[in-house]
Amino acid sequence: MTATDPQLILGPMRVPFLLLAVACVLLGIATAHYESGGVVVLHLVLALVGGLAAHVAVNALNEWDDFRSGLDATTERTPFSGGSGVLPANPEKGHFGLVIGLVAVAVAVAIGVYFVVVHGWLILPLGLVGLLVVVTYTRWLTRNPLLCLLAPGIGFALMSLGTHFVLTGTYTWTAAVAALVPLFLVSDLLLLNQLPDVEADAGVGRRHLMIAHGRRTGLTVYGIFLVAAYVSVAAGWATGVLPVWSLLALLTVVIAVPTYQGAVAHAEDIPGLIPFLGRNVILTLVTPLLLAVGLFIAR
Repeated sequence: MTATDPQLILGPMRVPFLLLAVACVLLGIATAHYESGGVVVLHLVLALVGGLAAHVAVNALNEWDDFRSGLDATTERTPFSGGSGVLPANPEKGHFGLVIGLVAVAVAVAIGVYFVVVHGWLILPLGLVGLLVVVTYTRWLTRNPLLCLLAPGIGFALMSLGTHFVLTGTYTWTAAVAALVPLFLVSDLLLLNQLPDVEADAGVGRRHLMIAHGRRTGLTVYGIFLVAAYVSVAAGWATGVLPVWSLLALLTVVIAVPTYQGAVAHAEDIPGLIPFLGRNVILTLVTPLLLAVGLFIAR
């Protein structure tokens, strides 16, 4: 593989996983449309580019840090964990991960500054917390079980809530409650994806929930967060914050239940676990998309 090979760029970006950023931005667009009825197209495009840039940044910096620490050499790579493998295969190009990550951070920050100019300082706290998550997640937050658990979900919840704000100039309960869905599901996504790498992660000093308290406790928290995601939607509807069409998001319960059962059954059987990691990805993408569809229909 040569330096001109696109895979050196696309690999650290983890392009297939960027669908998650699209889903979260779309949810923010949906809440904005539901409450305002119209959005500025330029702001919509910038929100999407900013969300993608933030996701690319955390992916690429994670790839670079895992390559630098030697973690990539000890993980059992799966389609959903263990990185892209591009940097270990091209060690002389390891800096590509860092460069891509920093460029993506710069793009996200530039877009954030634009929206501060347009809407004022109220977007600034979300942007600063999001930036902090991006640049500290792999190196520092993964050393703390609670922060490692919550940071991914918080980052993508802020992406959804921030999209709503830059399109409307306001924060609302509808946007906040809708953002709870990616908060719980994205935290669950990263939590379950840590199962194949427990021993390897511990070897480089990480201390996420699965390491600190064991697989059983980690899977219990995974189940609680699944329930919390659906309860958030139901409670939002029951209190009038979300429309009845938002209950479409509950349809993915038919995926969630067997995914949880399969993860528990195969927690230490990585080949058997892989199909359930895939179902968890589908669950994490489809649930906010269905919620967004419900909000668009309700308008």
